[in-house]
Amino acid sequence: MTSRALERVYVWEIPVRLFHTITVACIVTLTVTGLILGRAWSLANAAEAWSSFWFGWVRFLHFAAAYILVFNLVFRIYWAFVGNRHARWREFIPVTREQWRKVWRALRVNLWLEPWPRTPAIGHNPLQGLAYLGVVVLMAIQMVLGFGLYGAMSEGWLPRLFTWVVPLMGGDMAVRQWHHLTLWIFVVFLILHVYLVFLNNRQARQGLFLSILTGWKIKRD
Repeated sequence: MTSRALERVYVWEIPVRLFHTITVACIVTLTVTGLILGRAWSLANAAEAWSSFWFGWVRFLHFAAAYILVFNLVFRIYWAFVGNRHARWREFIPVTREQWRKVWRALRVNLWLEPWPRTPAIGHNPLQGLAYLGVVVLMAIQMVLGFGLYGAMSEGWLPRLFTWVVPLMGGDMAVRQWHHLTLWIFVVFLILHVYLVFLNNRQARQGLFLSILTGWKIKRD
């Protein structure tokens, strides 16, 4: 039996790891507070206003997390042009036939239709990159919808940039419905993401769990 050579490779830079942590925290906060805001009618009571101001804090947390997520995403887009090769935009946009072939193969591997590759990608494989690109697009859509709703009640310059969203989509109700639907798409993605992280950590044996904390992964020849 021959042993396989192991090599530690620095993959995830500090800005990438911070982006991941902040994004997860913001999405969880936005999901929980969004579900509460969406069912405000069921939480109504006849108590004095001062005893119900916790709802105002829920609303504040929702908006604060939205702002943090916006600027976090803007910084990540910037880092896609200045970071290491694992953080670059080319990792997320398949442009060659070979990359699309790898997307298809990675999909089949995750569906257990093909055996796990002996030398998995040390960074994102093309399927993961494409999935994360889709999440970024989804985040952008959710931000536009959210700030479109917020723009009608805010004096801030950022929400006011999106006052055109509600008239374009036919009213507040339509925008709220799409905003709520997109939230559930995030929930489904998070469930799949956690499952695939466990799968990748078990099959690839590259130290994926710890890599999001340390930045280092294990490469096997």
